[in-house]
Amino acid sequence: MKATLENIPSEKGTSSFYAYRFQVPFFEFKWHYHPEFELTYIVKGSGYRIVGNSYEYFSNGDLVLLGSNLPHTWSGKLEDDVKSDAVVIQFSKEFIAPFLELNESVLIKNMLQHSERGISFEIDEALVSEITDLTEAKGVDRVLKLISILDVLSKKQARLIAPNAFHNVVSKKNELRINKVCSFIQNNFYNKISLKQAADLIYLTESNFCKFFKKATGKTYSDYLNELRINEACRMLVQSEKTISQISFECGFETLSYFNRVFFNKKGMTPSTFKKEKQI
Repeated sequence: MKATLENIPSEKGTSSFYAYRFQVPFFEFKWHYHPEFELTYIVKGSGYRIVGNSYEYFSNGDLVLLGSNLPHTWSGKLEDDVKSDAVVIQFSKEFIAPFLELNESVLIKNMLQHSERGISFEIDEALVSEITDLTEAKGVDRVLKLISILDVLSKKQARLIAPNAFHNVVSKKNELRINKVCSFIQNNFYNKISLKQAADLIYLTESNFCKFFKKATGKTYSDYLNELRINEACRMLVQSEKTISQISFECGFETLSYFNRVFFNKKGMTPSTFKKEKQI
C-alpha cells in the first residue's frame, strides 16, 4: 500500500525529537510513513491498526513501536461525547545513533532493528506514567526520559506485528489512489463490495486493479477485505452477545459456511472456539 510521507522535522521545530499528546473525535484513516521511529500509546480509542501488511483491532492501552519508513495508520469510529486520545513520540535515526554506540544500549539497538515489522508491548502503570509525562518534560530531562522508556521497553516481552518486513515504495501518483480505495473498504466492508466497484473508484480495469492492489498492499483484494471482516468479527464475538450467524452477516459475509471457512483459515479455529477462549 502506498503511503503519504509525513514531514516530522518541520513539526518538531528545534527539539531533538517530537513528543505530543492529542485528542480528536476519532482516529481518521491516514496511511502514511516517515523516516523517524515512532512510539504510539493509545490512551483512549478503538478501531483498526494497519502496520505494513498487518491489520489488527486495537483498543485502550495499545502500545506500539514502529520502525523507520514503516507505513501505518490507526482508524477509529466517531462515538458520542468520547474523544480518542493518544501519545505519540517520534525520533530520528540521527538522534538515537550516539546512544546505540554504548555497550549498555545493545538491547535498545536490537529492539529498534526488530521494529521494522512493528512491535506491540504490554503496558503497566509505571510505563504509562513515564510515557505521558514525557510530553511535558523539558531540557535534558526530556532526553533522559525517552532513553529510559526505550530501555524499559527493550527488556519487556513483546510481539512483532507484521508477518514480514514491509518495504514501502514511494509513488505520489498512487498515494491518493490506494488511500481512496482502502478508506472506501474501511467504511463499507459490511456491505457487498464487488471488485468492479473498487476498481471503478480509481478508474482501472478489474485486471489492472488486482495487480495494483496486490503490489501496493502485499495482499489480494479479496484477502484484504476478508481480513478486515474477520477482525471485526473477532471484536464482535468478544464484545457483543450476538450469535455467530448474526455476526457473520453483519460483517459482510453472504453465507455462514463461507464465514466459518474464512475464519478458520485466518485464525486456525472456529468462531465458537475463539469466543470461548477469549471469554476465559
